[in-house]
Parts: sequence; structure tokens; C-alpha cells
Amino acid sequence: MREILLELWEYHAGKILGVLAGLIFGILILVFGFWRSLFVALCAIFGYLIGRRFDDKGTLRDWYERVFQGR
Repeated sequence: MREILLELWEYHAGKILGVLAGLIFGILILVFGFWRSLFVALCAIFGYLIGRRFDDKGTLRDWYERVFQGR
């Protein structure tokens, strides 16, 4: 069973993550409404980007300068 799940993950990881994201967003819309759910999704995306920057051993300042370069 584990081999089957690993093989499914290897070849269909994007589809699996997409379905999970859609399911979670759909549940958020049913519970909170569209605009509040969109706000939560945007906060999650922003948090992911900041967390990824720290995982790459960067700082928040590096990220800020890259995003808002020249402004």
C-alpha cells in the first residue's frame, strides 16, 4: 500500500496538492464567505513566501529589497 501511495505522489503530486488546495478553499468559502476566504488565502501565500525566504537563509530585508526594488 505504501509503495502505491509513494508512486501516486511521485507522478501526481501537483494534482494532489491542487485538489487539496481547492477543497480547503471551498470549505473556507462555505464557512466564512468569499472575501474573507480570499483574505485568508492571500495571508497564507504571503506567509509561505516569507517562510521560504527564511528557509533559503535569506532575511526579510533581502526579500523586501527584491520585491520593492527601485520604489
